Amino acid sequence: MPWNTGNGNGGGPWGGGNRPGNNSNSPWGSGPRKGPGQQPPDLEELLRRGQDRMRGMFPGGPKGPKALILGLCVLVAAWASSGFYKVQPDEQGVEILFGKFVKSTEPGLHYWFPAPVGEVVTVAVTNIRQINVGAQSDEASRRYASVRRETDERQMLTADQNVVDADYSVFWRVAKAEDYLFNIRDPEATIRRAAESAMREVAGRSSLDQLMTDRKEALQVEVMQRLQELLDYYKAGVLITGVKLLAVDPPKQVIEAFHDVNNARQDLDRQRNEALAYRNDILPRAKGEAEKMIQDAMAYKERQVKDAQGEADRFNSVYESYRVAEGVTRQRLYLETLQEVLGHANKVVIGDRGGSGVVPYLPLPEIQKRNPAKGGK
Repeated sequence: MPWNTGNGNGGGPWGGGNRPGNNSNSPWGSGPRKGPGQQPPDLEELLRRGQDRMRGMFPGGPKGPKALILGLCVLVAAWASSGFYKVQPDEQGVEILFGKFVKSTEPGLHYWFPAPVGEVVTVAVTNIRQINVGAQSDEASRRYASVRRETDERQMLTADQNVVDADYSVFWRVAKAEDYLFNIRDPEATIRRAAESAMREVAGRSSLDQLMTDRKEALQVEVMQRLQELLDYYKAGVLITGVKLLAVDPPKQVIEAFHDVNNARQDLDRQRNEALAYRNDILPRAKGEAEKMIQDAMAYKERQVKDAQGEADRFNSVYESYRVAEGVTRQRLYLETLQEVLGHANKVVIGDRGGSGVVPYLPLPEIQKRNPAKGGK
């Protein structure tokens, strides 16, 4: 039934059940919502004021049908005037006629049928609300690190067959007031159960390492999207603004073994990083030395080839000269050879035409001074 909202306590077709802000126990509901701190009009008070006004109009007191009609008019006017209501900037109004939703209203001053014909419910639509699953945030510090473990709702199975305890918070607000009031009986319980379903679905497709390390941020976004899809399917009128993973730990029974495995993995990663660092240091140097040796060999090859080509070209040029002028070339080669052989030798030349006064003399001390490396030999 459309009037069975709140926590299911009913309230009749005229409202007054368990809608947010409805504290009236009257079978006719509380009438239009006037905002925080304002109460619905009191009929007895209105009747008393109407009687006082009638006494002022009739000093001798109202008498006859005319007085009765005037009294009824005053009562009707007072009842009709109670239909004015105000919606605050952070709220959205919902107008109900005979227990059926008619329309929603934006912030401002509006008019609707007073109770018991009509009713107005205002809902805060800008406040961000929080639901903690598996943990209770410390309200004093509001830090995610300060959590208190609760029930088995935090346990779930990962894709690599590991059981983990996950604590997370869901942030949401009302997006559509009429759907929020009429389509779901207990909004917070519905959001909590839908969040558990979405988190278990995402965790079942992820490994333990992904939940704890590298894909944590992406998984939060994926859970938020899946949760929003579920609530849209229920037409809950709720917008999920964020999902925050507070802690993901293995169960208490295996926490010590898990820490040992985690420490071993850290040692493995450390040793692997050291090996990679050593490889990154030694390989570039070895490659550099190998490249240097290759470059030196290529340079030596080029030099030897060029020298051989130069010698061959020189020999060919000499041979061509010899073919053109054989005698001249032979004489030139003879002289060049003697110049090359005798150019660095110590020698004394005595011609055969010397005078009779010339005494042959071999200057051995001078030769010894000019050739100290031979040790005087």
